[in-house]
Amino acid sequence: MRKVFLIISLCILSFNSNAQTANAENDLLLIQKTLNLYIDGQATGDSLMVATSFHDSWQLKYFAENKFNVVTKSKYVVGYKKHPKPENWSGRIVFIDFTNDVANAKVEISTARLLFVDYFHLIKINEGWFIVDKISTRTPHKTAPAPAPPTK
Repeated sequence: MRKVFLIISLCILSFNSNAQTANAENDLLLIQKTLNLYIDGQATGDSLMVATSFHDSWQLKYFAENKFNVVTKSKYVVGYKKHPKPENWSGRIVFIDFTNDVANAKVEISTARLLFVDYFHLIKINEGWFIVDKISTRTPHKTAPAPAPPTK
């Protein structure tokens, strides 16, 4: 009888563990989908894609010219103009960390002149995963002059 009880208990624990793993993998994919919606919208100037990744309460926070700045979602998305993705443009998810229904992530976007580093807070609500906050910084790409060809 003990063996039967032990086997049943192990089966139940295994099913529960597999369900939690499947949920975590699904959440990770959904978080990536939300972040990629943002990245792809940035790449093509698609304000609808970017806005769809944001919760209505979304805010951008950054520090520039000795001033802390906050930009709301409605003000942020008005400046977009659709365009093809530039050849010298790339975006990538650096990391995602999540527990239950909250997450944070780091995204890098590289343009011809600048590297943008964005940190996001995300939350899962009934409608799915949304970016609720973004803090951002940018820095010029480090470039060095090409060495002169050797003279003969």
